[in-house]
Amino acid sequence: MSFTAGALLQQPSVLFAELYSTLGDWQAARAKVLKGNLLQARTQNTAHRICREVVARLKPLSADQLAILAGGSAKDQAHVLWAAICKRYRFIHDFAVEVIHEKFLTLDPELVYADYDIFFNQKAEWHEELVNIRPSTRGKLRQIVFRMLREAELLSRHNRIHPVLLSPVVEKSVMDDPMLSLSIFPAETGRRSP
Repeated sequence: MSFTAGALLQQPSVLFAELYSTLGDWQAARAKVLKGNLLQARTQNTAHRICREVVARLKPLSADQLAILAGGSAKDQAHVLWAAICKRYRFIHDFAVEVIHEKFLTLDPELVYADYDIFFNQKAEWHEELVNIRPSTRGKLRQIVFRMLREAELLSRHNRIHPVLLSPVVEKSVMDDPMLSLSIFPAETGRRSP
């Protein structure tokens, strides 16, 4: 539940993916970002926090996913970043599959805070650590998840689920990843790329 460092973080993620493709080393990319204040962060603490979060999300990505992030369209980059978030945070992965994808399949386009709250409460029954989260932190987590969904273009400003048609390269990169499935997106999952 440590995803409060930022929402989708698309610009810093693309920067890191580009640097990693050139340098081939996460530490070197991190050092370059921090030394040159390439994130244009107001404080060193903010820069360090964003770097730590971005690297933690990007490290588990496949070479294909990183290549899309470094050189793909903005929409493809956003979809890969959503996949990275789902890969890093099991809670968000489960929310995407169990709530968003299910709503998509049942033609229920509205995603409301109550959907998140019900999901959170169900998970708290099985994960004791969720019970101890303060209400203010819980609200911030919900706010960040909804912002991530909007920035990934999976949710409108009015909380309507946007069905997505993934590009063939993004779809293949998700299908080839043993830790992911197309069910993390509000999209048809029976379709296969040629």
